[in-house]
Amino acid sequence: MALANYCCLLLFLTVPSYAQTGFKNPVIRGFNPDPSICRVGDDYYLVTSSFEYFPGLPIYHSKDLVNWKQVGHCLNRASQLNLKGVSSSGGLFAPSIRYHDGLFYVICTNVSDKGNFYCTTKNPAGLWSDPIWVDIKSIDPDIFWDEDGKSYFVTQGDEGIRVTAIDLSTGKLTSAEKVVWAGTGGRFPEAPHIYKKDGYYYLLLGEGGTEYAHSASIGRSRSIWGPYESCPLNPILSHSNRLGQGNPIQGVGHADLVQAVDGSWWTVFLGFRVTQQYSYYHILGRETFLAPVSWPKDGWPQINGNGKVQLDMAVKTPPAVSVAAPAQRDDFTAAQLGLPWQYLRNPDSSKYSLTERRGSLCLYTSPISLNETESPSFIGRRQTEHDFQAGVKLELVANADREEAGITLYQNNSHH
Repeated sequence: MALANYCCLLLFLTVPSYAQTGFKNPVIRGFNPDPSICRVGDDYYLVTSSFEYFPGLPIYHSKDLVNWKQVGHCLNRASQLNLKGVSSSGGLFAPSIRYHDGLFYVICTNVSDKGNFYCTTKNPAGLWSDPIWVDIKSIDPDIFWDEDGKSYFVTQGDEGIRVTAIDLSTGKLTSAEKVVWAGTGGRFPEAPHIYKKDGYYYLLLGEGGTEYAHSASIGRSRSIWGPYESCPLNPILSHSNRLGQGNPIQGVGHADLVQAVDGSWWTVFLGFRVTQQYSYYHILGRETFLAPVSWPKDGWPQINGNGKVQLDMAVKTPPAVSVAAPAQRDDFTAAQLGLPWQYLRNPDSSKYSLTERRGSLCLYTSPISLNETESPSFIGRRQTEHDFQAGVKLELVANADREEAGITLYQNNSHH
């Protein structure tokens, strides 16, 4: 499911490091919804949704689950990503990131193009392949590899979570789809992920829509095809109840699980920070949060004890590994725009120049305005705080009446 997304021109942020005994949520601030995570050795990689923004699907890296640095995008070429005419909150939905047999996979849906696809690479910070499209009418895909070497495509359909076998060399489905679980009865069962532990297949999914009633639930089965038994603790993550009603974090759900190097379990998930307690207004978009998971052998996972999380998490974390803080200022002296910068939809490269005037970014006027679902002359970066200062040194060289330029807070093409 999709909600409005948020981008702010010229907003800068810092990434502090935290002590080993606690951390602050969200761990990736600002518009970074639908997080998915995987671990390879002592490296963690994470991807989030990007909807109508280009490049698509930011890739983050961490050594400790708390301190994250963006290292690239999965989709940064026009051959990979068609966003022409995409409406706000269209485009790229709910990616997953996985690793298997020497390859990283990002699995996603472009709801405004051909649907489900996956891309591969050996280096998540480098170039990813062009999409391999999968002919299946659903969204929120993931890939699961079983111990016998077989691979499965897991998606969200209207009636519940579907599973089908797939040949990953071609993207062709090799079995019929089967609806294996519809969750606990909440609307929009989505964001499915399957894990194998202690002889059980655990199926994690989101329910309630990406709104204030959002949640995460889990079921398990001895067969990937079901039937799935619902966890008696469901939902295992939710703030849509009395205990969560005054929490400054709302709309939690759409979770993914990962086992850390030390054997502990953790979850990343989306949520949004409200402007003040009980206000239920939010302007930063959905962000990426982190919480510990207790998961005893043959038992059910519990998220942070009671399925609730806080901004200040007083829990033991893996040993802290700090990351360099992104620059708070950009003088546009590099040969290309830095990773935090985003375009609206596929950019017209003729409208941008970093070489015409050294130490400046030249944007050329376009007949396309921010009100339209095309690509205006625009760059933006995520708003990460309710209170902030941003500025730009701007010179407008106008050649005709009604030409204009400036700085904007952008939510979508009808609100900016």
